[in-house]
Amino acid sequence: MFASRFHVWLAVCVNGALLSQAVAHAQQDDGAEARRRAAEAARIRAHVLGNRISELTARGARFLLSAQDKDGGWAPESGPGITCLALKALIQESTVGPDHAAVRRGVELVLRSQRDDGGIYSAMGLIKNYETSVALSMLAALKDKQHQGTIDAATKFLKDLQWDESEGRSVDDVFYGGAGYGGGKRPDLSNTQMMLDALRDSGLPKDDPVYQKALVFIGRCQMLGERNDQPFARGSTQGGFIYSPASGGESKAGEGAIDGRTELRCYGSMTYAGFKSMLYAGLTRDDPRVEAALGWITRHWTLDYNPNMPAEQSKQGLYYYYQTFSRAMRAWGEDTLRDAVGREHDWRSELVEKLAAAQRADGSWVNEEDRWMEGVPALTTAYALLALQAARAEPAQPQPD
Repeated sequence: MFASRFHVWLAVCVNGALLSQAVAHAQQDDGAEARRRAAEAARIRAHVLGNRISELTARGARFLLSAQDKDGGWAPESGPGITCLALKALIQESTVGPDHAAVRRGVELVLRSQRDDGGIYSAMGLIKNYETSVALSMLAALKDKQHQGTIDAATKFLKDLQWDESEGRSVDDVFYGGAGYGGGKRPDLSNTQMMLDALRDSGLPKDDPVYQKALVFIGRCQMLGERNDQPFARGSTQGGFIYSPASGGESKAGEGAIDGRTELRCYGSMTYAGFKSMLYAGLTRDDPRVEAALGWITRHWTLDYNPNMPAEQSKQGLYYYYQTFSRAMRAWGEDTLRDAVGREHDWRSELVEKLAAAQRADGSWVNEEDRWMEGVPALTTAYALLALQAARAEPAQPQPD
């Protein structure tokens, strides 16, 4: 009798264990299936969005090809800068690519501006850093070994332009680590982030000292009093970025009342520039500077205008903002972001929707608020294409079961 009961008890225990294991396996299977379904849904969304991006960029590329002048450039009277931006957009466009005749003509034109010092800039040399930076990014996009010598020389030129000990600037100098237009001009965050974009595009290793030097300057552009040693930032908790810390601080958005005090206003294009540059320099997501910048972004989320610029200036530099926004969000690496009031934003879809609505019938984009040359369709179209290209989703990686 006892043995019989024991066997029953044992069978119940064994069957119970087997049942528990079966339930656990089923739950694991359900979890794996849920992950597979989520991955498949993400793949479909990325495919649909990718097709939409392709439609927009193909139309934009056709406009750029039609607008190229006989010498191979776009707005060449302004130097090689716009030409380089247009070329990079065309090189990265699947319907054109690096071997297209128009691209080859354009590259030949740009290379005529290469100088003995390794820079690639117009004869007047007023904006050496900007022109060399966009030229370097363009040449790197070609992925052609025949240009490696030019790429190496331009890389060295940009690194030499950075304000550091070689110009007699110590780390406590407000210029230190930044880049300006060149020719001894004061540094600013716009030129600094363009230099970092170019060096990163060219494959400069992450441990190169140029990034850590730049981080010193970038930190002085952030309105975060606990981390910024400049007087204009003392006590500030904004977390966003201004244009330059030189000469007591400069913001293209001017000043504003912040928590009952007058401070330099942070604004969108420079905040995304600073945010992206900190990530390029190796700061982690839990670094207080990164968290503060992200906090500013969540409080000022919009693609309708350049956020936190004064209302009458809010559309100025809009396409520069779109390009910087897209590269920064790609560097962040997340598909969505939750804003300060809890709304979830699919940044890629929102950017594509905004640019789709603004594209003209001929495939171009143009900013009616013509400042910083954004009334030139070749420039704004290049910015829009580069923003869309950066918004392409990375291929989904398979998830383990």
